[in-house]
Amino acid sequence: MTKSTHPDLDEAFIARQHDRLVTLRLQLTESADATAVEGGEVRDAAGDEPGDGGDDGDRLEQLANEEALLARNEQRLADIGRALDKIREHTYGMSDGNGEPIARDHLEAVPEAIYTTEELRAREKHL
Repeated sequence: MTKSTHPDLDEAFIARQHDRLVTLRLQLTESADATAVEGGEVRDAAGDEPGDGGDDGDRLEQLANEEALLARNEQRLADIGRALDKIREHTYGMSDGNGEPIARDHLEAVPEAIYTTEELRAREKHL
């Protein structure tokens, strides 16, 4: 590992973050695989059996929750990939949006962060 252009990040911190990102990517991939299997089981369980409206509603709600989780995990996996690219590019910790440094404590909490907290708040207001 080599030093980032971020003024507050040392090589040891970046190496730890790299390891955390690789582990997190593996965990999310395994979780996504398990969720996909569970979603298939829910669909299979419905089969051609007649059910009441409550059963159908429960299954639909469970499928919607699993789809939301999969979508969130897909976004996190993309961000993890981007963060790992940034480590290789020596730009880890610098925002993809405004180029400013991302706070170290934010990176510790969310190692895949690619935007500053201010940028994230602004993005949420526009959604």
